[in-house]
Amino acid sequence: MSTDADVRSERELVEKVLDGDRDAFLAFIDRYERLVKHVVFRMVDDDRDREELCQDVFMRAYRYLDDFRFESKLSTWLARIARNTCLNHLEKKDMPLYADHAPAPDDESPDARAALNRIEDPDEDVADAASDRERRALVREGIKTLSEHYRTALTLYHLEGMSVSQISDIMENPEGTVKSHLYRGRKKLKDWLLDRYSQEELTL
Repeated sequence: MSTDADVRSERELVEKVLDGDRDAFLAFIDRYERLVKHVVFRMVDDDRDREELCQDVFMRAYRYLDDFRFESKLSTWLARIARNTCLNHLEKKDMPLYADHAPAPDDESPDARAALNRIEDPDEDVADAASDRERRALVREGIKTLSEHYRTALTLYHLEGMSVSQISDIMENPEGTVKSHLYRGRKKLKDWLLDRYSQEELTL
């Protein structure tokens, strides 16, 4: 939830950027770089395109910043630009928005069972199931196999801490649809993790 201080801080930063303050624009990039990368890196697999797309997102944001009216959080507005930029990129390259045959994780974690045991219900917070680096890596690999809408919803909700309302605004879907994406995405991720662990167990 945004506080008055957060809104004032965003307004001050935007005003400085619009006034041509280069340091303010660099601060703007620094503040939202993690968010933009989360969106772009979850949607686009090609490393050659990712950095260019991140730069493109910030250039588009700069170009249209004067039109931003603070009717939503700045992070919500920027995440929507990032998602639409990626969708346009994928459409132009005629690439699918999901991975049909994603590669298996490189690092096979001995703690996989612990991660799986903590995803007993698809309503459980997936982020809580990844309490250390290896488990998080396993979960991230699983997220890469999901369709774009599941991947985006899970990323924004669990990694960026955004509300269903904010994600609804970013994805331009009703809140009920976002809730469905979160539920089904967690269920699919749980199934992928269970299947992955079973395969590892059979090879031991």
